[in-house]
Amino acid sequence: MKLEAAVRDPAPPPAARSLDAGIWLRIGLLSFGGPAGQIALMQRMLVDERRWIDPERFLAALNFCMLLPGPEAQQLAAFIGWHRAGPRGALVAGTLFVLPGALVMLALSAAYVAWGRLPLVEAAFLGIKCAVVAIVVEALIRIARRALVFRGAVAVAIAAFLATFVVSVPFPLVVLSALAVGFVAARGEPAPKPPASAPRDRSHLARGAAAALAWLVPTALLVHMLGSAHVLSRVATFYGELAFATFGGAYAVLAYVAERAVADYGWLDAATMADGLGLAETTPGPLILVLQFVAYVAGHREGGPLAAVAASAVALWVLFVPSFMWIFLGAPYVDRLNANPRLRGALRCVTAAVVGVVASLSVWFVFHVAFARVGRLEGQGISMPWPELSSFEPRTILPLALACVILLGLKRGIAPTLAVAALAGLAVARG
Repeated sequence: MKLEAAVRDPAPPPAARSLDAGIWLRIGLLSFGGPAGQIALMQRMLVDERRWIDPERFLAALNFCMLLPGPEAQQLAAFIGWHRAGPRGALVAGTLFVLPGALVMLALSAAYVAWGRLPLVEAAFLGIKCAVVAIVVEALIRIARRALVFRGAVAVAIAAFLATFVVSVPFPLVVLSALAVGFVAARGEPAPKPPASAPRDRSHLARGAAAALAWLVPTALLVHMLGSAHVLSRVATFYGELAFATFGGAYAVLAYVAERAVADYGWLDAATMADGLGLAETTPGPLILVLQFVAYVAGHREGGPLAAVAASAVALWVLFVPSFMWIFLGAPYVDRLNANPRLRGALRCVTAAVVGVVASLSVWFVFHVAFARVGRLEGQGISMPWPELSSFEPRTILPLALACVILLGLKRGIAPTLAVAALAGLAVARG
């Protein structure tokens, strides 16, 4: 009955019109750990604790966002904001999800350019990364319990894990394969009653067009006024390409970004790029904020501090505004897609694949937390990350153990877990 009601009315529930700015700001401040950690945070805070969105719709929205270019965690936040309070809710949720991390990254980028690495900050972030490992493990268990409920789901999840982690199959191919398998497997399932229909209100098309113009017009004017050779124009055009090509999240394009930024544009060297990735992995917000760091360094190199801040702002605008366009255009159809038996079967299969993908990201993250050097294991069709065992970081043992006890054992919240782990990281570093 709940699903049928959603099919008949794509609008957000009338009883839930709060913009929830304080909650979204808190989520933005706590969203460590890349997409796996951020999805875990929203699963815990919004589905399990506050029940803003039911688990089925959360997973359906996650599937939808996984199919879109751009940062899927920000798009998921914008969808939940839309579900709660319409377009304004989407804008508030999507913006506040990114803003705290962007401000932290801006400050750290400025500090990095001025002073280089900051030992105390690195020590605290080491503890935070250990806490994120516990958060991701807890979320993986929760998502798996809800997603792996149909016959063959476990096999799909294992196949997705092996494909992404062991064989390095591109993420879009994994998703498309899961869609195809689920679509075929759902053949013969009964049609929903009443049948799904398109939204009668077409205002979402106007909002999507407005978001597209908000992205395109300032970008085009900037390039026209400054010329294509200016650093701000180069950031705008290069990142504009990436905004529509980052299927599979930041991990899927990092190698391409590093090659272009280092070799083609000469904005920074490989070591600085690696440092920026380290900052992005240990700050709140989407991992793609590493591109904000790259833009800051590029702007500083070519024009000083003011150009660095301007390049950082251009990067954020160009990278994240398209996400609102996708949500405005697609959010009203998510429930209808989930109500169609063939499409529901396809999305259900994608959900199982997402479990495997999150597990893959989790192992990747664990490797980079627990070991100082992570290479690749190649040969006989295998291409997977593998740590140098001699580079194990003993400093991670105490923060990781405390985080697991607090979150998984004592069932405390995320904020206490992050705080205790950060203090443990500082204590281990000073000891």
